Amino acid sequence: MKASNITKVVNKLIVQKLPVFIWGAPGIGKSSIVKAIAVEQGLEFLDLRLSLLDPTDLKGIPFFNAETNEGVWAKPSFLPSEPDSKGILFLDEINTAPPAVQASAYQLILDRKVGEYELPKGWSIIAAGNRENDRGVVYKMPPPLANRFVHFEMEVDFDDWKAWAYSAKIDASIIGYIAYDKSMLFTFDATSNEKSFATPRSWEYVDSIVKSGVDGDLILDSISGAVGREAAIGYMSFKKVMKDLPDLNTILDGTLTALEEEDSKVMMALAIGLVNALMENPSSEAIDNVLKFSLKLPGEFSIMLVKDMQQNSIDVEGSSEWGEWVREFAYLLA
Repeated sequence: MKASNITKVVNKLIVQKLPVFIWGAPGIGKSSIVKAIAVEQGLEFLDLRLSLLDPTDLKGIPFFNAETNEGVWAKPSFLPSEPDSKGILFLDEINTAPPAVQASAYQLILDRKVGEYELPKGWSIIAAGNRENDRGVVYKMPPPLANRFVHFEMEVDFDDWKAWAYSAKIDASIIGYIAYDKSMLFTFDATSNEKSFATPRSWEYVDSIVKSGVDGDLILDSISGAVGREAAIGYMSFKKVMKDLPDLNTILDGTLTALEEEDSKVMMALAIGLVNALMENPSSEAIDNVLKFSLKLPGEFSIMLVKDMQQNSIDVEGSSEWGEWVREFAYLLA
C-alpha cells in the first residue's frame, strides 16, 4: 500500500484506537509518516524502541508496599501518564525486540495496560518493523502478538515521494534525476552485501550532502556512501545537465518563451526546476509565463510540469493561459 493511502487509513483507525502495524523495507519512511500524522492532528508523539528495553521496563519494577502489605509494580516513567493527554505511542522496530520483551507488550497493545500502568484514553498505538526477508535482525512475531494489530505493508511509490520531496525542499537535481530514472529511488536488495543502497531516506542524506558544501573531488565518494556507486554516478551525470539549463527567472518573467532542446534529461530537469522556482515565486504573472512557455514543450513534459504545479497548490486553473493550455493538450488528457 502506498504511503499516502496508509496515511488516510491510519488517520481513521487511530480515532477508533485500533493498534496498527506498518511493515516495510528499511529506509522507506515508515516512522516519518507516523510522525507526520501526529503533527498534522496536533498529537503528542512518543517513539519507543522495544529492542532497547528489558521485559521489566514495560511492566515496571516490583516492590513491596508497606502500607498495604502488597507487592506492586512501579509504573514506567517514560510512558505517557497525563489522563487528558492525546498522542501516538509509536513502537518502532518492534520485531527486533527479543521475544520476552515482545511478550511483555501483549497486554499493553491489546488491553492498553500493563502491570499497574494504563495508557491514557487519548493515546493510540502504532507499530512498525522490517519484514523478515529483509535480512535485518528481526525475530519472528508470535501469532498472539501479530493478531493484536491491523497490518499494512508499505511500498515505495515515486509520486508519493516526489510530493514529499517538493514539500521538504529537496534539491531539484535529486527530484529531477529520480523522475528521469525512477528505479533509482529504491535499490535495496536483500541478497546483496552492499552497505550503501538507495532509499527515500538515503536520498534525503544526499540532499544534506549536496547542501553541505563538500569539495567537488569528494562529492562522488560522499554520495556513493549514501546511495551506492551506481546511483551516485547516475545522479552526478544528471546534475551536470542542470548546468545547461537557461536561467529559470527568464522564463518566469517572460523573457524566454521557448527552448530548442531535445535531450530528455534537460527537459526533465527544466520541468522540475520550474516547479521549484514557482514555489518560491507563485505570482500570477510567473504562472502565466510558465504556462505559456510550456505550450512549446513536448506534450509529456508539459503535462508533467502542470501536474506537479497542481500537486503543489500552484493556481494553474486561475491563469489567463489555462484555457489555451487545455486546448493544446486536450488530446493527451482524454
